[in-house]
Amino acid sequence: MTEDLKKRYVNRDLSWLEFNARVLQEAADPSVPLIERWRFLGIFSSNLDEFYRVRFASIKRMGQMARSKALIRDLTGYTPEELLNEITKKVRLQQIEGERIHDELVELLDKEDIRFVDEQELTKGQKEFVRRYFVEKVSPLVFTLMIDELDKLPELNDKSFYLAIKILRNKEPEKPRYALIEVPAAMIGRFVELPRYGKRYIMYLEDLIRYNLNYIFFIFDFDQIEAHVVKITRDAELDLDNDVGRSWLEKMSRSIRDRRTGDPVRLIYDQDISPDLLHYLKKHMELDDLDSLISGGRYHNKKDYLNFPNVGGPELENPILPALRHPHLDLEKSLLEVIRKKDALLVLPYHSFSYYIRLLREAAIDPAVQSIKITLYRLASQSRIINALINAAKNGKEVTVVIELQARFDEANNIRWTQELKQEGVEVIFGVRGLKVHSKVLLISRREGGKIRDYAAIGTGNLNESTARIYTDYHLFTCDKRISRDLNMLFEFFDSNYLQQNYEHLVVSPHFTRKKFYALIDREIEHAKNGRPAAIRMKLNALADIGIIDKLYEASQSGVRIQLIVRGICSLIPGREGLSEHIEVISVVDRFLEHMRLYYFENNGDPSVLMGSADLMTRNIDHRVEVLVPVYDTDIQQELLEHFNIYWRDNVKARLLDPESQNSYRPSSDEACRAQIDLHTYYREKLKKKRV
Repeated sequence: MTEDLKKRYVNRDLSWLEFNARVLQEAADPSVPLIERWRFLGIFSSNLDEFYRVRFASIKRMGQMARSKALIRDLTGYTPEELLNEITKKVRLQQIEGERIHDELVELLDKEDIRFVDEQELTKGQKEFVRRYFVEKVSPLVFTLMIDELDKLPELNDKSFYLAIKILRNKEPEKPRYALIEVPAAMIGRFVELPRYGKRYIMYLEDLIRYNLNYIFFIFDFDQIEAHVVKITRDAELDLDNDVGRSWLEKMSRSIRDRRTGDPVRLIYDQDISPDLLHYLKKHMELDDLDSLISGGRYHNKKDYLNFPNVGGPELENPILPALRHPHLDLEKSLLEVIRKKDALLVLPYHSFSYYIRLLREAAIDPAVQSIKITLYRLASQSRIINALINAAKNGKEVTVVIELQARFDEANNIRWTQELKQEGVEVIFGVRGLKVHSKVLLISRREGGKIRDYAAIGTGNLNESTARIYTDYHLFTCDKRISRDLNMLFEFFDSNYLQQNYEHLVVSPHFTRKKFYALIDREIEHAKNGRPAAIRMKLNALADIGIIDKLYEASQSGVRIQLIVRGICSLIPGREGLSEHIEVISVVDRFLEHMRLYYFENNGDPSVLMGSADLMTRNIDHRVEVLVPVYDTDIQQELLEHFNIYWRDNVKARLLDPESQNSYRPSSDEACRAQIDLHTYYREKLKKKRV
């Protein structure tokens, strides 16, 4: 059975690693501006950190469970131990490639007269600067732990990294001293720009600390000292206890604090570290055979490259693609009035997220608006969404916010917003117990002519001003009664979870999405069998649900042409004879993070089009509250199809996901098509036509 599963599906975790390999390809691509390549290296590292904190840790916990056919099926033919070993092998190869890219980028910086220097290469003037910088800015933030004197190693922060120190005295070579220094990069920055002498010079903060080790450890009268970077990754799973005496908010707060002491699952270390020091750390961190031990070069925690400074010219970064005005929306006029007349599609980051903020601000001060209901998942640290909702509450509107406290790694932020909203009189609902509320919906109710008219917004992405500049997303604004009627039922469900709703138009997880997709695919199968036009086009972030994949295989075998654009995980194997020869899959990785979810079913020339928050993963279908909205406006249907076709033509940043999963770029002799750039051009031209 296990081999059959491996031939039929790509394991979701191994597929995710292939996605991260595509990110690494961007760091290696010479056509990408130099500073952006550094930042892609940071994205690769940040992604990998989260993968280990979540997925690797989860598989490790599975390894402690009893074996079952269901478990093997969930892992598509692997035992947990086999999968952990396979992951570690792939990651080691990717880390080697990452080190190669890092060294190449250092050389390219040098050609731009930007040079990294370490503690051994400083000039006299630089040494004086580095000592002064350390004393004034770094030393107050440095905590030094003499770990050989401790009975138990302290809980290390997995958001940081450490210098592991070994101190030797010639008199007592058999008695080394060990220490750890947490590098305070999060507080003062990882990269220190030194005074310019012709070239620009940058120094890693850990190298600056290395230069000053004698200043820190002078009391030991040492003869030799060495320092190597180590980084630990912990299990990020929240342990929500069953104490009925505590509120849900209290349980979440306690679990977030406890996350800092989760079991370690990965240790990354400098390959030149002394074997005795490494052995000491492994022993006292209680790492076992299921944990991932990754050796590498001198520098780790490369996620800091996300904030790599551009000390050179603007040509080292991507040229700015400014957010464009929407052809039908006007920030100087009533957006509610426009939406009342016609649906509007906001496409980020090509349009400005300010339209969403403007819609909420208008509703907050409009005397006719009675209530605002909204779901929130991830918010910006300084959220204008929250400010608009508080403004509405202060103006006497009934404001209801469904906020998801279990938005991974944003829990503390959402707890803070919850407390602030409550203080301002906003009704806050903590989602649905046992289900994450991942939907992105807004409902504004307004009294017009003695009746209530509802205005809705349903989106694919978070209401977050920061990510709205770098994530591609859709938000549909509509006054369609069919949509608003179902949204009202959804908010009733949030308020009273025991009420089972029957939605006529919205596709809502966890109760209806699977059934709806099976029915839509079956309809295409029926059309194909009867010689009628049948096709399926999907653009999504992840495709991993086995039930959906089997349905798509069935559709392919019936002759339905299927085109899939999948950013990340894709467990479906395309192009395999007798199984999926009518399925093609590409993945686009470029300067923006592809985040749109679009589902297009040909239906014999009368297409069904859905967009919304749900990917086709089991968690989205069966274990979350997700909302997909049907697009009824024929102009927007056509616009979305044109979007899809632009992406499908991409021959610059599109990779083929073939049975070998080689991430090869799509070969083409046609004119270059880069979807993200071409989509910006598409909207710029649309705006010009509107002006004419």
